[in-house]
Amino acid sequence: MPKLKTKSGVKKRFKITANGHVKHGVAGKRHRLISHNAKYIRQNRGTSVLAEADTGRVKLWAPYGLN
Repeated sequence: MPKLKTKSGVKKRFKITANGHVKHGVAGKRHRLISHNAKYIRQNRGTSVLAEADTGRVKLWAPYGLN
């Protein structure tokens, strides 16, 4: 059985925590921020945990985990 490859985009965009959750950067913070209010920018700072429904799909794309 050949080795499975990890999707290149997943390596760059996600991290798996010790508990098995998936962390990701929050969308909507790159450009056109003048149209967003301060509360939106402040609440989307940093990273957040991916929803459980999407976690399984991301883990399929990274068959051996992410380091």
